[in-house]
Amino acid sequence: MLDTTLKTQLKSYLEKITQPIEIVAWLDESPKSHELQGLLQEISGLSDNITLTESRDASDRRPAFSINRPGTDVGVKFAGIPMGHEFTSLVLALLQVGGHPVKLDEAVIEQVRNLEGDYQFETYFSLSCQNCPDVVQALNAMSVINPRIRHVAIDGALYQDEVEQREIMSVPTVYLNGEIFGQGRSGVEEILAKLDTSASGRKADELSAKEPFDVLVVGGGPAGAAAAVYAARKGIRTGVLAERFGGQVLDTMAIENFISVKETDGPKFAAALEEHVRAYDVDIMNLQQAEELVPGRLIEVRLANGGTLKSRTVVLSTGARWRKINVPGEERYRNNGVAYCPHCDGPLYKGKRVAVVGGGNSGAEAAIDLAGLVQHVTLIEYDHALRADEILQRKLRSLGNVTVVTSASTTEILGDDKKVIGLVYKDRNTGALRQIDLEGVFIQIGLVPNTEWLKGTIALSRFGEIEVDARGQTSIPGVFAAGDATTVPHKQIVIAAGDGAKAALSAFDYLIRDSVADEVAVTETAAA
Repeated sequence: MLDTTLKTQLKSYLEKITQPIEIVAWLDESPKSHELQGLLQEISGLSDNITLTESRDASDRRPAFSINRPGTDVGVKFAGIPMGHEFTSLVLALLQVGGHPVKLDEAVIEQVRNLEGDYQFETYFSLSCQNCPDVVQALNAMSVINPRIRHVAIDGALYQDEVEQREIMSVPTVYLNGEIFGQGRSGVEEILAKLDTSASGRKADELSAKEPFDVLVVGGGPAGAAAAVYAARKGIRTGVLAERFGGQVLDTMAIENFISVKETDGPKFAAALEEHVRAYDVDIMNLQQAEELVPGRLIEVRLANGGTLKSRTVVLSTGARWRKINVPGEERYRNNGVAYCPHCDGPLYKGKRVAVVGGGNSGAEAAIDLAGLVQHVTLIEYDHALRADEILQRKLRSLGNVTVVTSASTTEILGDDKKVIGLVYKDRNTGALRQIDLEGVFIQIGLVPNTEWLKGTIALSRFGEIEVDARGQTSIPGVFAAGDATTVPHKQIVIAAGDGAKAALSAFDYLIRDSVADEVAVTETAAA
């Protein structure tokens, strides 16, 4: 199952194991069980520290396996075959259960270790989901640190009956002690924030006690990362405040147009951004939401948790998020048939009927990807013709299970109070309402800037974008902006990164001029 190159790489990783590991497999006569058995036999054969046994006890899921540290309660469990995006999760689980240190801040490790109570987590993932490994790896790491935390990662495509029984329509979906805990990407600190409710107040006090920054970057996407690197390289006190470092890039499957990087994916690119920023003396404050900008000699950024940060200059790089169509049923059935990431959630709709709303490149690519999984795709475009590149349109026309509907305005998403059952659109040529029976709707109509918290404080365009000049300067002195949240056209990663660098250089120039102005004012006062 593993090719020679992968075996060689895995063998070198397994040399880092310092404690014995026992893999216990639950198997039956299914083809997937035989496939898993072969994988586990190959893995156990790569290290003398790993033993493989098959359990004869009853199990609620087969095929499945656990990775345990003999003589302890430390262990993690997978229900399915963790290949694809989850292969890294498997490797990390082997290393961490085998004694290799978990790479988290010591304060975070101590917080996990001190959690009181017993926690049984279940995470449903799909092998094509680029968001799922973060959740799986976070909960696996937590279970290694604190054995009272137990975790099983479940391949939703393999356990379809279970997914349908629990009406799971989006991955990753996490259950805690049998109840829904969360959906979507999250890391250890985000999970801790939900479990340790007193942590928010402690964090607010910690942030408020920080000395003022020279440059405070709000946002951790490509624009924010570039701004942080360029500011830090000037030797000035730099901080980054981010809701999630990486931003919208984390939800991007393939990146093929960032010059000098021929091909990568969003999570890898985001990890590289963070690694680059951490190479400098930058204070990264992740998982924090800005709530208010207060202009002044020292600019204040007030946070949702009650904390306040101060800085001489600020670079706003808050990015954008998926735009909603804002019709009845969209919010009601979000993650229950309404989705925004075809790569993550597509496998859950295998053999079903879905619609894609949006005829640009994103919509066309989503329809093409889904066509290989689902029974039928209906692509709905508001305009009289698709806006996608011709090469994508040709591919769409070649697919027998894709129907393209143009001049169509989606008016409602229908459901049965639990999940999506259909969609209604209006034919813009005739005015007639038409209904499509389906199980999923993927929204792909572009982005909206994350600037609501700035309304009334800073000049915004009618689309909510931050108005900037050629230097990235906003309407407030000392406040600059870059990336998808601004009026700069063409929302592209490479453009956002360039604008982030420009904004940081402009902020540095502002600091120099402001410092000179202060010195002149002091001199004139003394002379008087």
